[in-house]
Amino acid sequence: MSALLDIIYTNWNMIVDAVSNIRIFDVIDILIIAFLVYNADGFFRENRAGPLVRGLLILLVAYVCARRFDLVMIRWLLSVIMGSAIVAIAIIFQPELRRVLERLGRTKFSPNKLLEEEIETVAACIDCIGKAVANMQERRIGALIVFERQTQLGDVINSGTILDAEASVSLTGNIFFPNSPLHDGALIVRNGRLYAAGCILPLTSSRDLSSRLGTRHRAGIGMTENSDAVVLIVSEETGVISIAMNGQIKQNYSAVSATAELRRLMLDPESERNTVFDKVRRFKRKSNNKKA
Repeated sequence: MSALLDIIYTNWNMIVDAVSNIRIFDVIDILIIAFLVYNADGFFRENRAGPLVRGLLILLVAYVCARRFDLVMIRWLLSVIMGSAIVAIAIIFQPELRRVLERLGRTKFSPNKLLEEEIETVAACIDCIGKAVANMQERRIGALIVFERQTQLGDVINSGTILDAEASVSLTGNIFFPNSPLHDGALIVRNGRLYAAGCILPLTSSRDLSSRLGTRHRAGIGMTENSDAVVLIVSEETGVISIAMNGQIKQNYSAVSATAELRRLMLDPESERNTVFDKVRRFKRKSNNKKA
């Protein structure tokens, strides 16, 4: 019994000594690492990189066990694999790493506030597009409209035709009118102006989407996976209005509700946390946690 008490007393003294020597910078260090681990876990759970990360962890555990029990052949084989792991990770996780770096690059310590005249221009543009989308929904005309935010879409814009025109209902409708030269591509909206049309967007690599979503929807989602843009989509087959953002898509908007959502996302970025997209993201994370 006394030996057990001695062990408890010794361990307690070690804990007290360790705690008493903790500096404020140690606490900050721990909190930063915890924050990074938490966000990395959520990011990989929401992406196809999750199984790949688990596979790498299994290889790492196998390598440690091989060294511990002196399994020569297995240790040699795993050492060869682990030696090229950095290059393999860069290749395998290229889309995910690019997305993480782009998100870090968009991070700002102060909110991106629009000037009053810019707010009026963007709001008028959204209203014009909302009216045009109502007409396209009624006539079953497909549309793909990208609203640029902090991430500059120069590479996408270069794939289309520069317009740099003031927003209007008629011009928006003419761009997507069937058989017009620019109707198959995407319309890029920059600073409240119809900046470029006929642009080619990257398709999403996600395999979790419904088979009912066509190329237009997959291009819209793919655009939001690689940028902070907001994409408005009108289905040519059903006339259903959808909005994509941060790799998520929400369908069944009316022209009025879509206009209101675009106003909220474009004119008040801080309200993004309270949108349906964040709720979908949290729901997916909870579902993944339950499966795990």
